[in-house]
Amino acid sequence: MRRTLALLALAGTSMIALAFLVPLGIIVKETAHNRALSAAERQASALVPVLAITLDPARLPHALASSGARDRIAVHLPDGGTVGTVRAPASVVAVISRRTRAETVEIDTGYLLLRPVALDGGRTVVVEVFVPAGELTRGVAQAWAVLAGLAVVLVAGSVLVADRLGARVVRATRRLGRAAGALGSGDLSVRIRPEGPPELVTAAEAFNTMADRVVQLLAAEREMAADLSHRLRTPLAALRLSLGHLGPEAEPSRHSLARLEAEVDQIIAAARAPSRAPEAVSCDAAEVLRERLTFWSALAEDQQRPWELIGADAPVRVPVPAGELSAVVDALLGNVFRHTPEGTAFTVTLHQGAGTVGLLIADAGPGIPDPAAALRRGASGAGSTGLGLDIARRLAESSGGDLRIDSSSLGGARIQLWFRTEQRARAPRAARRLVGGRWSRRGAVR
Repeated sequence: MRRTLALLALAGTSMIALAFLVPLGIIVKETAHNRALSAAERQASALVPVLAITLDPARLPHALASSGARDRIAVHLPDGGTVGTVRAPASVVAVISRRTRAETVEIDTGYLLLRPVALDGGRTVVVEVFVPAGELTRGVAQAWAVLAGLAVVLVAGSVLVADRLGARVVRATRRLGRAAGALGSGDLSVRIRPEGPPELVTAAEAFNTMADRVVQLLAAEREMAADLSHRLRTPLAALRLSLGHLGPEAEPSRHSLARLEAEVDQIIAAARAPSRAPEAVSCDAAEVLRERLTFWSALAEDQQRPWELIGADAPVRVPVPAGELSAVVDALLGNVFRHTPEGTAFTVTLHQGAGTVGLLIADAGPGIPDPAAALRRGASGAGSTGLGLDIARRLAESSGGDLRIDSSSLGGARIQLWFRTEQRARAPRAARRLVGGRWSRRGAVR
């Protein structure tokens, strides 16, 4: 922006300077030319009274010397004689003698002013004054240098002023951009001091107002989440007491209850914690899958569901927290148990590709008739809110990946959850993605 403003000022001021200084320079040159010829005219006119008195060649040299022209003035007498340094051809003098006004003749070294002087008896004397070329341009070079210096000063001054104004605008704009980036990164305490042009001052004030409003909304949301989570403790405590009266066969239920209480406590702690910029986290997806499949295997055995975990033998890092990935795996497996008949087989596959990691959950159930509707909360049907798939999608998109739904080789639905593991700048993603297609050549694991 500063360079653009400086170039605009340079172009504008240069055009203005040229529009005024070029004609002014021409006028200076013409003025010097006219001044030299006017001086020659005055020198010729000074001889007219002398010529009216005498034409004696012996007395005229003194008059010529007193005119101030010295060796640049001459007199052409009526009888053909001359006095002084003659430069004009005789033919030109003869022509001028028949005229009534002075004429200028250009020669190689300058100009000749030839003035006819009519005397009594029909006689005519021609006064010749030589004007050197240097006299015609005396002072022009100095005047042009002054004008050029003035133009340079004007252009430099305008560029400097434009650069200072541009620097003020750029500084305020960069500060606003840095603050917006910091706010987008999670620093909710960032504020900026409004300065610069009125438009940027208004933008800075609007940014500060927006940041304050975001802080208020997040604080209210955290309080509401903490309050709702806290209310869950009472029914959980009652459920714990009820399970306490049961025998060893209720041990899996007590384990699930303990995990649920830990999740509630974690939600309350996260909601009460002050907001800060998110930190880079990652986890071993293979370890998370092995742990969660161990938990769900008991229910799968009770319902006589064949299942298989593929590709979770070696560690596979994904850029998401382990707790969130566990919750997503539980939600997706819960959908399998909830929406497919007992005895329906399912497979969980962990696929590692170039810069991506895929988590694929396939079942042999009836499938999903409308994959796009399944990703919308409250529109997936069968008593489901679609929240589990929405949470899974948002977790994948947080790493630059996405979630897709298609048909599995088992005959039912396949949920493809892809995470991007390579660190590179990502373009903003749409809030919803069209599902049903293939992710890439590595997307179909059979």
